[in-house]
Amino acid sequence: MSFQLKIPSGAGKAAAYAELAQQAQALLAGECDAVANAANLVALIWHGVPDLNWAGFYFARDGELVLGPFQGKPACVRIPFGRGVCGKAASTRTTQLVADVHAFPGHIACDAASNAEIVVPLLRGAELLGVLDLDSPSRGRFDEADRAGLERLAAIWVASLNVD
Repeated sequence: MSFQLKIPSGAGKAAAYAELAQQAQALLAGECDAVANAANLVALIWHGVPDLNWAGFYFARDGELVLGPFQGKPACVRIPFGRGVCGKAASTRTTQLVADVHAFPGHIACDAASNAEIVVPLLRGAELLGVLDLDSPSRGRFDEADRAGLERLAAIWVASLNVD
């Protein structure tokens, strides 16, 4: 299987995310290690989703998010729940889609080049495992198709943890 898909803009985005989800399922099949699967999934996203300057995981640990596998520049290591876009996604357990991070109250600027962000909480039932965070240098980069596609990829990662 070749992992070379690029998500297009416009009408084909949903179909491309569906194909990326199939690739993710194949890539994570049979492995239940959270870090290994996060590393592979974020690499797949990095190479499949255009116009990103950061993509990665933060894991929930004792009321804060701790940096996990990522692609991009070095990042903030710890983020308290409720602080910034990642912290809000963690505390509310809802996806945060932010067109302009500079207008987001309390935004944490790990990379000054980031202008848009989407953060998907990683939930196993009511348990928060962490968040999947993507940043873009382009304002308004993420839309509802990205939300749906990334929520599906996050669910694939969570489901991979239940493999015996």
